[in-house]
Amino acid sequence: MAGRSKFTRIPKISDFMLAGVPAEVIPTYCALADHTNNKTGLCWPRMQTLAKRLSRSPRTIQRHLHLLKEKGLIEFVERKRDWHGRFGAYVYRVVHIAVVAVRKGADMTDSRERIPRRKRTTTTGHGGRVASNKRLTKPNQLTPLPPNKDIEEGYEWLFGSASDPEVDAGHKINKEEQRKRGSERRKEGYEWLFE
Repeated sequence: MAGRSKFTRIPKISDFMLAGVPAEVIPTYCALADHTNNKTGLCWPRMQTLAKRLSRSPRTIQRHLHLLKEKGLIEFVERKRDWHGRFGAYVYRVVHIAVVAVRKGADMTDSRERIPRRKRTTTTGHGGRVASNKRLTKPNQLTPLPPNKDIEEGYEWLFGSASDPEVDAGHKINKEEQRKRGSERRKEGYEWLFE
């Protein structure tokens, strides 16, 4: 619809054909309508911008715009000047959008007088109200408490406490046996190399 910022309403292709507009000119009209302010129907894109978007030459776009002007679909309002005072882009009025905006503005003033405006509420997209999510969210996790037992228990080697020498000797013997078994396992099948 012409009143919304995301959509631009344009005439149907059959209306263009009845007006005598060639099919190759319709994309130029649509690109111009994309740049148009939906409330005023005014826009001022450069011909190079339109040409780049439509993969046409600026001269072709210029011919299309003059044809649309002849058919009464757009108007050339004025010519803007750039920073140096030279002429730049034209200001165009897309007639169909301007007429729709004026008609919609008149309808809006009539409807405001008749119907009071309702308060907007958030919906789920199908008209129903959005449910509260308070029951669905998890409560905050509490910070874990420190342990009740002695934290150095089992980590004597880390805190520098002296350990039992008999346990250390048994541990060293265990490690040596594991190394020897691993070494012999790796040598299996390669005896000829170590002879």
